[in-house]
Amino acid sequence: MLTRAGTGTRKLPRWWPLPVGIVVGALAGGVYGAVSTPQYTATSYVIAVPTKKSDPMSALGFAQAYSRVATQVAVLADAQDTAGVSVQALKSQVRAETSPDAPMVALSASSAEPARAKKMADAVARALTSSASHAKSDTHVKLLRFTKAVKPTEPSTPSAALTTLVGGCAGGLLGGLALLVRPRRDAGAATATVPAPTSAAGLRGGA
Repeated sequence: MLTRAGTGTRKLPRWWPLPVGIVVGALAGGVYGAVSTPQYTATSYVIAVPTKKSDPMSALGFAQAYSRVATQVAVLADAQDTAGVSVQALKSQVRAETSPDAPMVALSASSAEPARAKKMADAVARALTSSASHAKSDTHVKLLRFTKAVKPTEPSTPSAALTTLVGGCAGGLLGGLALLVRPRRDAGAATATVPAPTSAAGLRGGA
């Protein structure tokens, strides 16, 4: 005689991590986009120009060097009064970038206030050109203001809709990975059965 154990509870479908991951990820992304403060970015450009004793390749090399110097304390200390923020704030909110084939440095500043972002970018650009002018006789390269920063009208950070979409995609990806690594179970597998005990007399009679 065989006995079969049954369960009265219904099991979740095997693919449940996928929709749960999408929903949780979308909620997390939406909350992040809703509570985070929008940031505005303004960019000011300076250009390295060679003198008669130099050449364009030297200007390109010094542009690369000045892009690394732009966010150092020596330059930011000269910009803090004009920018109206501390050196620490400038260091965390200003970044410098340059192109490998153009002697130009882009100085981008981010802030929750558009006017403040523009002010910081222009202040650092002015301080960098001033610092470079002191070494012009040695480097034979002049650093000039190319364009001033423009007051941004739209935030540079992603909107709540975009963060929701990104969060949903990330959650779906994690849910799919969890589904792939989850061990499979045979849907039709039954629980272990135990044979009924047989008496010694029955064994002798069967023999």
